[in-house]
This record gives sequence, structure tokens and C-alpha cells, in this order.
Amino acid sequence: METDYKAKLIQFYHSKKRMPSYTEMMELFGFKSKNAVYRVVTKLIAAGIVAKDTLGHLIPTASFDDLPMVGLVKAGFPAPGDTLSDTMNIEDYLVRKRDKTYLLEVDGDSMIDAHIADGDMVVAERTQQAKDGDIVIAQVDGEFTMKYFKKSGDKVWLEPANKNFKNIYPVESLEIVAIVRGVMRKY
Repeated sequence: METDYKAKLIQFYHSKKRMPSYTEMMELFGFKSKNAVYRVVTKLIAAGIVAKDTLGHLIPTASFDDLPMVGLVKAGFPAPGDTLSDTMNIEDYLVRKRDKTYLLEVDGDSMIDAHIADGDMVVAERTQQAKDGDIVIAQVDGEFTMKYFKKSGDKVWLEPANKNFKNIYPVESLEIVAIVRGVMRKY
């Protein structure tokens, strides 16, 4: 039952970008009294799903919208599934530095052999530093692109992950804007 309330809170939070008031929770949970909401909130606080700030307002905790991690699946020959009983926060998995991280939608297929396709979302972390082999968002000669950053001695260039595209050698400038930290795809 607690998971039903949690799911409704998560849905409200993601649609409104804030936690609901007790009055809104009465409607959300189908309760007729704020006392019933108080009892549910007390249980959610005890479970570590929500907390209260210094003003007494509800705030989500780090585990607020964790997804259940239910097991492992073989990608080779079929085998019995291994069951886990844990949760994972996708943001914690993909985001290292929240204040420097943003999402970009991929337009084009020059990185298809790196398993980054048109329409995918990449998680990019702002930085001006990259090492040879990093997938970067770069501004080269005034244009933005996503490619592998390549360096040999003093020479730098951008390399696509698709044989139908050519390497990009900067004529005037090459500025690293971000490093790609992850990719997301919806089916």
C-alpha cells in the first residue's frame, strides 16, 4: 500500500515539479481527512522516502524515485534469471556532477557504431578537458558536433563512429564543451 502512495507522489512531483500539500494529498490519495494524510506521510518519512525541510515542507529524499532493480538477464544463451532486491536511482547512475550536467537529443548518425543513434538522448557533463578516446561535445570552427576526441602529440581532431563520415580537423579552433557520460534510448 505504501508503494501506491509513493507512486502517486512521484507522479505528482514529476508533473508539477514540487511536492503536494496535505490538501492536495487528500485528493491524490482519496482521503477525507488530513489526519489520514498525516499518518501516510509519517510512514513515508520513517521509510526514508520523503523528509521535511527546516520549514516543515515535504521534500523528496535521495531514494524518492529510485527504480526497483529486480535482477540480471543473460544476453547470451537463455538461463534462469538472478533476482536482486534493491533499487537504483538512474540520475545517480548517470550523473556525476549535477550542476554541470545536461541532456542533448542526438540529431544524425555519425556516432552509430558507438551505439549512439539519431533520436537518442546523451547525458553531457560540461568540461573543457578531454582525453584521447572520450566522446565529446565540441565546437569546431564555430559549429557544434559530437564525436570521439582524438589527440596525437600536438595534433587534435574529431573522429566519427561511422565509416560514412570523415574525421574533422579544425581549421581555426576546437573547443571541448562537454564529455558524454551516458546515452538513453526509448523503444
